[in-house]
Amino acid sequence: MFDFIPLEFYTAVQYHVLFFIALLILVHAVTYNMEDQSSVLFFRILGAVLLIIYTLYIGLRPVSGRFFGDMGTYNSYYKSLQEGKNITVEKDYVFNYFMMACSRVMSPQTFFLLIDVLYILPCYWFSRRYFGKYWFFGWFMFIASLSFWSFGTNGIRNGWATSIFILGLCFYNSQKLLMYGCFLLSFFIHSSLLIPIAAFAVSALQKNPKLYLYVWLASIPLSLVAGSFWESFFSSLGFEDRTSGYLTNNEEALQQFSQTGFRWDFVLYSASGIVAGYYFIFKKNIKDNFYIHLLGIYAIANAFWILVIRAAFSNRFAYLSWFLLAAVIAYPMLKYKIWKDQYRILGTIIFVYFLFTYIMFLKG
Repeated sequence: MFDFIPLEFYTAVQYHVLFFIALLILVHAVTYNMEDQSSVLFFRILGAVLLIIYTLYIGLRPVSGRFFGDMGTYNSYYKSLQEGKNITVEKDYVFNYFMMACSRVMSPQTFFLLIDVLYILPCYWFSRRYFGKYWFFGWFMFIASLSFWSFGTNGIRNGWATSIFILGLCFYNSQKLLMYGCFLLSFFIHSSLLIPIAAFAVSALQKNPKLYLYVWLASIPLSLVAGSFWESFFSSLGFEDRTSGYLTNNEEALQQFSQTGFRWDFVLYSASGIVAGYYFIFKKNIKDNFYIHLLGIYAIANAFWILVIRAAFSNRFAYLSWFLLAAVIAYPMLKYKIWKDQYRILGTIIFVYFLFTYIMFLKG
């Protein structure tokens, strides 16, 4: 469908289009009223069109290990299944058995499209569930997040698992059993979801948002002083082999991910969620149990990543909190009246939020 776009420009086109839409949101926010019905209708239509096109664009991307990382490996594995080769499943049971079932009835391209539909739709449902008629702005922040594209094209197991976790949060105030079922499902899609699930449990037991902030702040000096200790410590707790390798900087992992070390730029990016939570809860007095719990999940999971930030592939641990960053920042702005010029401030925040993602893409 998008074969006319050269493969080497495929990712760039996505980022440039999203930049144009972020700029459109900013200009519209400065010019119009958020509550104007024509504005609501405009973004509903734009959101519906973008939802369809974006899902098809990411799902129908060409199969390429060179430009989309692990996609080449998944494609080879999928073709092996189609050829009838026996493969032993020892982990991530839902993903692997799902792939086996799909290999009997559909092509690899259709499989990748289906995975990305299941990756993108939960973010849309979350936005519709909590933001109502303003769902487009929340959903756009999800897809504008750093690494969202990467985990829809490269680390697709991680990406799908985090979206099922987001789906679970849609049932937070209604059907708890469905929520826990989604959490369990996300774990069996990719076992790394144990980290946000554990963060959910801890923040359910301890509901003091100040404590979340203290934990996050404490993780920075603890990582600076004893970074290698935390990598070895968490590795010794029984993480599965590949995750253990990510933590202990094995040679193969280092060859594939060169940007190791203490990444202050990523810490500052993560801090945006912490600052937002502090501002909305303590300065604007937002006493929303779901939001406080959401902040707790994010802060605890992100603190874990900061402790192991020097590890190879630490970006995969970062995403175990970053996938919630858009929700942490957007939720109060789209649920409550906070500022007099709310739409203008919202548009500015959305633009700046995506600008970091865009700059990181341009830096390569």
